[in-house]
Amino acid sequence: MSGLFPFKNTILKTMNFPEDFYTHLQNHNYTEIKGGIERDTFLEIWVVSVNTRVFARSWNKSARSWFTAFLETGVGQLKYGEKVINVKGEKLDTTAPIQEEINQAYLKRYNQKENIFYSEGITQPEYLDYTMEFFYSEKANK
Repeated sequence: MSGLFPFKNTILKTMNFPEDFYTHLQNHNYTEIKGGIERDTFLEIWVVSVNTRVFARSWNKSARSWFTAFLETGVGQLKYGEKVINVKGEKLDTTAPIQEEINQAYLKRYNQKENIFYSEGITQPEYLDYTMEFFYSEKANK
């Protein structure tokens, strides 16, 4: 029977975020992030959505960051306004076809004069390896 539902796990993993989260992404440049379960503080980053899927890239590519915390633990939180939501995160493969759509989402969303340098930078090939996809989780991260 499992052959009838080859995308079962993908469907479950891509449960949509709350509607007001997508509204936040459209109207605000920054979303706050906390990777792992040990960090106390949030960091402001750029987050984009492509067809209700949610992604971010690490700008600094540092050894100890929200990105590496997600690689190590697979969990974290996103904060928008006063709301905090639990998420799971998975590194996206550099060859995933959606990478180009993510590039376009960054260029379209962050096209303000002061952001163009950064949006063009974060869409360069070396940043594809620092792309994280987030999955909404109603359960508390442990």
